[in-house]
Amino acid sequence: MPTQTPATALQLQSLVNADQTVELSLATVEVPEPGPGEVVVRVEASPINPSDLGLLLAGADVTAAVSSGAAGALLGKTVAAAGGGMYAQYRCVDVSLCLELPEGTPAVDGASSFVNPMTALGMVETMRMENHQALVHTAAASNLGQMLNRLCIEDQVPLVNIVRRPEQEQLLRSAGAAYVCNSTSPAFLDGLIAALTETGATLGFDATGGGRLASQILTGMEAAASATAGSYSRYGSAVHKQVYIYGSLDRGPTELTRNFGMAWGVGGWLLTPFLQKIGLDGIVRLRRRVAAGLTTTFASSYTDQVSLAGALQLDAIAAYSRQATGSKYLIIPSR
Repeated sequence: MPTQTPATALQLQSLVNADQTVELSLATVEVPEPGPGEVVVRVEASPINPSDLGLLLAGADVTAAVSSGAAGALLGKTVAAAGGGMYAQYRCVDVSLCLELPEGTPAVDGASSFVNPMTALGMVETMRMENHQALVHTAAASNLGQMLNRLCIEDQVPLVNIVRRPEQEQLLRSAGAAYVCNSTSPAFLDGLIAALTETGATLGFDATGGGRLASQILTGMEAAASATAGSYSRYGSAVHKQVYIYGSLDRGPTELTRNFGMAWGVGGWLLTPFLQKIGLDGIVRLRRRVAAGLTTTFASSYTDQVSLAGALQLDAIAAYSRQATGSKYLIIPSR
């Protein structure tokens, strides 16, 4: 139903000062007037993703943080929008960025309907576009990882899940995951090679970035490929093995021990360039699938919900900046 739009509303803002300190504040801003081809969206829920923290916190050391005090077709419809700057009560975005949600869909269910679902779908689409037959995914117990596991089960895509703790392994197995490997286990590499041999996975997506995990995945892929090779080559197997780094949970150097032959690649993968590659028709196709599976395949869960002001509390900043599995926050601007 049509609602009255106020003249001003609240918005979280980040300011990087000349002395390299970062100032977070809650500002009262004017609600923008939509231009041609734009709509004003009332933001009811917006998730905090790792990719958002780079803009919100600008790489600041949150352990040193101190508090300084309280510093028409879509009219009336519930939509999801990916316009950036969504930590506000109102946001002006291009109408093409809005996904109309099924009638009666709560805002909380629609809040995470873009980044994680489209990333999961993008990983599977990339696999098909590059002629791979199975996937490897790290940080597999995250919201995105659980979503990708459900998607791969639905699409019958073999998926090798890599986690760091036994309880995460149990979580995924209870959700139907056939292949789960614990990177902290002494038997990790043996288990990984066995899973890669059985699935034939030659494409991996690594949320970790730093450390040896990408190298271990390539090593496992090479071992699996060499085991079925018809002849020996000192250059390794001819099977191309690819790992895409799409996150930075470990901000240290990416360490590669080159014992995986010569047919391999390590690169970066981001959602926006992928969407540009598939074009508008591809984006519409994927977003329709997200809308259809919003409360099933692409459902998200949250550790806590906070207001805009609550997102500035030091304990909340410390919690959501950890980027820990099972620690996803949701901002409710209307509070």
